[in-house]
Amino acid sequence: MTKLRVGVIGAGTISQVEHIPNLMALNTLFEVKGVADPSKTARDFVTETFGIPGFESPGALLDQPLDAVVIGSPDPLHHEQVLAALERGLHVFCEKPLCYSPQEITEIIAARDRSGKVVQVGYMKRFDPNYRLALQSLPGTAKTLRYVSVEVNDPDSWPFIKHFRTRFGTDVPQELIAATAAKRKAQAERAVGMPLTDLAFRGFTAAYSSSLVHDVNAVHGILDALGVPDGEVVGAQIFANGSGGQGTVRLLDGQALWTMTHLAVPSLADYRERISLYFDDAILELEFPSPYLNHQPTRLTVKTSDGHKASCNQLRANYEEAFVEELRAFHAAIVEGAPVVNRPEHAARDMALLVGLTRHFLKHG
Repeated sequence: MTKLRVGVIGAGTISQVEHIPNLMALNTLFEVKGVADPSKTARDFVTETFGIPGFESPGALLDQPLDAVVIGSPDPLHHEQVLAALERGLHVFCEKPLCYSPQEITEIIAARDRSGKVVQVGYMKRFDPNYRLALQSLPGTAKTLRYVSVEVNDPDSWPFIKHFRTRFGTDVPQELIAATAAKRKAQAERAVGMPLTDLAFRGFTAAYSSSLVHDVNAVHGILDALGVPDGEVVGAQIFANGSGGQGTVRLLDGQALWTMTHLAVPSLADYRERISLYFDDAILELEFPSPYLNHQPTRLTVKTSDGHKASCNQLRANYEEAFVEELRAFHAAIVEGAPVVNRPEHAARDMALLVGLTRHFLKHG
């Protein structure tokens, strides 16, 4: 088995709780050579806990002998860090959103093609065993699809990572924080292509691009399985001071409708994420647990009826963890030439929709 030398950029929540422990557990596939983060507190914690060397900058990490990088840094840094890694001839796994702008993703696609390396985006729901089972269990077709619903309430990670050992620092230099914030604002404005109000900026970067993007990608996968083409944005709202985002997409020339809502409920220790598909004579529903509750299965139900006799069938594939399986797939794509499940092209499609929702809100909201 070929073991890949991998570096991790970013030592925040997703890296401390998921990526670094999972890479370490997959020690026949990966050898973690270092982590880069501007916080000495976070770097030192990773070194103390996992025995991984820490580096203050991505450039210092990229100077090490590596085969690949896993990027879990703040969203506005993804574009430059992915390009830097590709320029070094490294394979790249990057957390979502890959970039705010489909145009910036086009640049990454070109750099990937020049380098001949793998670029995989961190949409772990595509590896959820019950999501994959749902694709095999769709109880209808494009001809019978009527409605797609996405509903999410999310307090962020705090209720679900208490049982993990973590340490997050407040020692990132203020000038770096300010520079990253400026990049976020500039990238968001370029992506949307219109002047952004403060509310639209917060909604686009938070409720849409940081949160709802997962469900957009998951629904796109289901629509592809059904053979349903991309639809038309017909509604969008950003609310709750930017922590809530809603969108409506017209599908199949009005035969079906897709609505989606993500709302942060910051002080409620409850998480619910549900994708429902309504057909002429059946309903399929996926209800996901918090992403940080590893190996807890997504609830998959299919409701049908035979005349007045209704039935609700609950399906379960297995207890594999999506965060682990996406890293296995990354390794397989590099070593075995397996298809890349989450390509930058998918991320460009997802971000084009979220940009479209934001533009619709600015024009009509």
